[in-house]
Amino acid sequence: MGYDGLLMKLPRGVKWFVATFVLVLSIGFYTGLLFVSETSTSSPMGIEENYLGNEEDEDAEVMKFKKGEREMLTIIHTHILSMSLIFFLLGGLVWLTKLPQKLKMFLTIEPFLSVILTFGGIYLMWSGILWMKYVVIFSGFLMTLTFTISALLVVYQLCRKSVTVN
Repeated sequence: MGYDGLLMKLPRGVKWFVATFVLVLSIGFYTGLLFVSETSTSSPMGIEENYLGNEEDEDAEVMKFKKGEREMLTIIHTHILSMSLIFFLLGGLVWLTKLPQKLKMFLTIEPFLSVILTFGGIYLMWSGILWMKYVVIFSGFLMTLTFTISALLVVYQLCRKSVTVN
């Protein structure tokens, strides 16, 4: 199938459309990370406190309570659905770039694994498996890294002109 490098061959207007989409998608993605940072859930202890509460910590600046099962299921459900759509759309664009097949495979499959590990890990940690907070941090970092690399590669190739060799 002739989709390898197709991104560079798109008409100028379509390239602008796709680039604008990736930019807005990235703003949304990084705003979510900013929210995570604001709720102090970017450290192992912060993640644990955010979902399991900190009622026993008398020195806590902000009192947090353990999330209920309904709230946890809502968080997990909405994040897995929305993140899978984000990575499906971005992954589709990655497959239209001119990159090695193995790199495309990694950049498009890994985020789905990280979504499951991150949000499944949050649920398992909430259920009592506390060491999952480290899996959550690692998979969240990897998910962010693959998003960033994918978005940059797509935008970079949208800016390049298609070179045809006769």
